[in-house]
Amino acid sequence: MSKVRAVITGIGAYVPKYRLTNEELSTIVDTSDEWITKRIGIKERRILKPEEGKGITYLAQKAIENLRSKRDFDPLSIDAVIFATTTPDYVLPNSAALITYRLGLTNAFGFDLSAACSGFLYALEVGEAFITSGKYKKIMVIAGDVLSVVTDYQDRNTCPIFSDACGVVLLEGTTEETGIMDSILRSGGNSEEHLIMPGGGSVHPASHETVDQRMHYIWQDGKVVFKYAVTRMADTCEELAKRNNLPKDDIHWVVPHQANKRIIDAVADRMNIPLERVMINIDRYGNTSSGTIPLCLWEWEPKLHKGDNIILTAFGAGFTWGATYLKWGYDFA
Repeated sequence: MSKVRAVITGIGAYVPKYRLTNEELSTIVDTSDEWITKRIGIKERRILKPEEGKGITYLAQKAIENLRSKRDFDPLSIDAVIFATTTPDYVLPNSAALITYRLGLTNAFGFDLSAACSGFLYALEVGEAFITSGKYKKIMVIAGDVLSVVTDYQDRNTCPIFSDACGVVLLEGTTEETGIMDSILRSGGNSEEHLIMPGGGSVHPASHETVDQRMHYIWQDGKVVFKYAVTRMADTCEELAKRNNLPKDDIHWVVPHQANKRIIDAVADRMNIPLERVMINIDRYGNTSSGTIPLCLWEWEPKLHKGDNIILTAFGAGFTWGATYLKWGYDFA
């Protein structure tokens, strides 16, 4: 009996229309286009303008509309919705449940998954397990964040980094030699000191004090995060390629989380992969957390071919990190 794998059969994404350029950002905080470009590699980022009733599920609905414009499906055929986000519309109900209701996915169950910038890889792993169990046929994996709402625009070190976007993929079963081939996922709880949003949880629930102390924004020690991100992402990719007997010349694309251009360059250098085989769009979209990898796949979709060997890799708060090896499932029509 042929082995069943989970394969991506369609992808969609959405980015807000508003572009916050480095020049405009320099009027808000003490920074410059030269400083941001040199240190981070971002020229502009997309921001969801504050509007009542519009959060990450708004971006998700737009991404799903984009998916359906290319790969339509019966809403009743979706068995589950996995939503990787750290900026849900509400603490409860979960954003996946809102999506199932609003889009008429009445046969699906849905839940949110929180793994910061590694969220898409974690959600793919869960979706794959659902598919290969044989119990579920079609899984929707959504990944994205509205990081602008947790960005401190008084902090010149972090505010140029973060932005808003959302991507979505369909996962289905296949007996072909395509789909998710292998994954290595890790976590280690040492980012509390180095990468955290301290306010809003059960340790520091929202109060006048937490707001006054600006505890509801992302804070990070950039040097420490840089070091960990490069080593963890590169080491995991190399381990994954080695155990799948995948020479670097057979890797068609590496898709790294778009955290920082210098991190991306360092990972590619350590893997000895030329940059022309590395998907990079951080200059135009910034760091959208769990949304960066699906956003890259969506943008490069016309260039992908069935059977292409692709390595996805990410690192985020937690710390969470990992890599996924997949063979692309279709040619763009």
